Amino acid sequence: MEPGVNEERQQVHALLDILPAEKLNAVRGLLEVMVEPLARSLALASVEEEEIAPDAAAALDRARASLARGAGIPHEEILREFGLNR
Repeated sequence: MEPGVNEERQQVHALLDILPAEKLNAVRGLLEVMVEPLARSLALASVEEEEIAPDAAAALDRARASLARGAGIPHEEILREFGLNR
């Protein structure tokens, strides 16, 4: 970090600590706009894991085995199938 950045962060934190609760939402919105979109999305993403159904897990295993054997469909073929020729 650049010199002085830690001091600036401490000052910002101190201001947040004394900010009235009713203004926190506005500050959060401003900060969200200022943060890079991907980092914002990652920061706001929920952390939850879905259980994979046994039939879906079996299908994934079959697909991985097929790819390991080299039996996958070439990218160019998929593009042609969907009319997306280069």
